[in-house]
Amino acid sequence: MTWTVPNILTVLRLLAAPGVAVMFLFFARPWADWFALTLFVVAAITDWFDGWIAREWNQESRFGAMLDPIADKAMVVIALLVITGFSGMNPWILLPATIILFREVFVSGLREFLGATAGLLQVTVLAKWKTTAQMVAIAVLFASGVFEHYLIMQSIGMGEEVLNRVLTGDIPDRFGLIWMNAGMQISFVAGTVLLWVAAALTALTGWDYFSKAKPHLKDRPS
Repeated sequence: MTWTVPNILTVLRLLAAPGVAVMFLFFARPWADWFALTLFVVAAITDWFDGWIAREWNQESRFGAMLDPIADKAMVVIALLVITGFSGMNPWILLPATIILFREVFVSGLREFLGATAGLLQVTVLAKWKTTAQMVAIAVLFASGVFEHYLIMQSIGMGEEVLNRVLTGDIPDRFGLIWMNAGMQISFVAGTVLLWVAAALTALTGWDYFSKAKPHLKDRPS
């Protein structure tokens, strides 16, 4: 393997995938949320740059072509596990996450079975949109976790009634709780909607891949 810039970025993105979960082991919230969000966004940006650099600088390689989808899937799968955990297994998060994880495992197994034949099934534009939707949804949901934790920190010691009166404007908002709550609500709803869009695109691309693979799955005449 040649250590070209695209390959280095891909390897760094692969290493960043478990780093998202590790942030919550070594740092307290909200620092863990900030570090995980930053790490994920930077890694997602490199996903676009390494492909663009590889094409523009004519540095495409078999190693990069092999590792790039693995790094993308590792990022998405680990981040979804983290988000599902801190969302309290919210069914609106759990169900689309399950669809995405099922598709990724199914297609990965299918590719392994097809072996060299899998290389004949080209990546579609819809599949690229699927990956983009997944990463944007995950980044927005991480941002929701940041807002949520700041809201909890700033409202420690307040009773539920007092907090509700602050959020409704009956009591002066000295700590910015209203905008924290708004940021949490908006980012959670937006992230959830985007995650469902990503799940729909993921299911469509999975079915498309299976349809293209079916001719290669037929038993040979004995």
